[in-house]
Amino acid sequence: QIYCHGELLHQVQMAKLYQDDKQFVDMPLSTAPDKVLQSFSELSKAYNHSIPKQELQVFVAEHFQDVGQELQPWTPGDWKDSPQFLQKILDAKLRAWAGQLHQLWKKLGKKMKPEVLTHPERFSLIYSDHPFIVPGGRFVEFYYCYGHIPNGGRVYYLQRSQPPLLTLMMDRYLSHTNDTTFLQENIETLALELDFWTKNRSVSVSLGGKSYVLNRYYVPYGGPRPESYSKDAELADTMPEGDQEALWTELKAGAESGWDFSSRWLTGGPNPDLLSSIRTSKLVPVDLNAFLCQAEELMSNFYARLGNDSQATKYRGLWAQRLATLNAVLWDEEKGAWFDYDLENGKKNREFYPSNLTPLWAGCFSDPGVADKALKYLEDSQILTYQYGIPTSLQKTGQQWDFPNAWAPLQDLVIRGLAKSPSPRAQEVAFQLAQNWIRTNFDVYSQKSAMYEKYDISNGGQPGGGGEYEVQEGFGWTNGVVLMLLDRYGDRLTSGAQLAFLEPHCLAAALMLNFLLSLLPQ
Repeated sequence: QIYCHGELLHQVQMAKLYQDDKQFVDMPLSTAPDKVLQSFSELSKAYNHSIPKQELQVFVAEHFQDVGQELQPWTPGDWKDSPQFLQKILDAKLRAWAGQLHQLWKKLGKKMKPEVLTHPERFSLIYSDHPFIVPGGRFVEFYYCYGHIPNGGRVYYLQRSQPPLLTLMMDRYLSHTNDTTFLQENIETLALELDFWTKNRSVSVSLGGKSYVLNRYYVPYGGPRPESYSKDAELADTMPEGDQEALWTELKAGAESGWDFSSRWLTGGPNPDLLSSIRTSKLVPVDLNAFLCQAEELMSNFYARLGNDSQATKYRGLWAQRLATLNAVLWDEEKGAWFDYDLENGKKNREFYPSNLTPLWAGCFSDPGVADKALKYLEDSQILTYQYGIPTSLQKTGQQWDFPNAWAPLQDLVIRGLAKSPSPRAQEVAFQLAQNWIRTNFDVYSQKSAMYEKYDISNGGQPGGGGEYEVQEGFGWTNGVVLMLLDRYGDRLTSGAQLAFLEPHCLAAALMLNFLLSLLPQ
């Protein structure tokens, strides 16, 4: 009634007391919700349900606390001042920078105060007994919790999920700790997440007389997003009233995808440059299905490890089925990549997005020549000519998941996808892309002393822009990808001057030279 829907939320958000609507829905209550609602009801009646902005400001100051009051700092128990991987980084400037990034985990570590447990009704934050890392900036909550995985750890995020990566996280944890007991205790939770996608997000695709089942992002709940309320309400005002609920469900599906927002979800609409054309649920996304494909394979391996052969066989079957379906519906042999499938128009969206190569990253393919085909796809799309990072798309819509922004997780998809290939050429391009991204992050950090959630790669590396809010500092996934790349390539990466970009026709020669140099004794 306060954080998710209702008159109080509507009046406060439409008055735009804050530059970012998320600020209000993250503020804890000073007193019990029924008292706050009672006071609001009296105030609203006094002003005939249209409270002046100044009065609203006084009301909020009296009944709400500042954002972040429910959290206290926390340093991870296994945090070490000088982790070993730093010693592997040969470039002294990069090594010093990695040391500073490593310190940021202490800044991003949070623990909830006991009052979130004793008075949960006063907070939008969902209580967790365990401490956690926040991304940074406006994102001061954890991004994974229980049952189905909510879009974030706030009550107003419970209607929607997010890309299903819990099984993949378990795999990372297991390879680091070999903690089979933890797997045994939690495997049913992993199964719950996959069941959620099967039951609530499956869609049938008819192709060539056959029917295939894949998954999509889909949120069958109307109303504006509480954390972007005024923007969603104003966007809906530009449309016929009968179309407004459908718009809000598509915006929420876009938020569930993590790509909020992008030309990916506007394609095929009446005006693909306008956010009001959004149709997320009408597309079958490559990345979502690749994540689920990898999760199904991992679940089969997990159950086999625990000695549960029937469940291992079940997930092995689901994995094999999805592998064949990805190949039949999303793979494009001519282009050498996978593409989102448009359910209404019955065709693939052949625009460039790094997500088109997610199955390579997820190991969800059977053709051993896929990496070389993917490399040719990147060359043909001119992607290797961008020297500051891989663009999110080649379309300029003003949305944040489009050109000229580049995002750390998408660099990872392409870099690790190529790096895992047996092809030396693909491995060398992976390194070059890693070098480009490291330099962009390092150069911006050298100028701004901050890490950002996204970067503008159109004119040298800069903090990114566009979308619904200002670019955020922090930043969890950016720091994580940089540290991972420094760990992987620390003996080769440099902080020095940017190399000339690789035109496709001289790419082969440059790669061969780099490859031969890498074989020389160091």
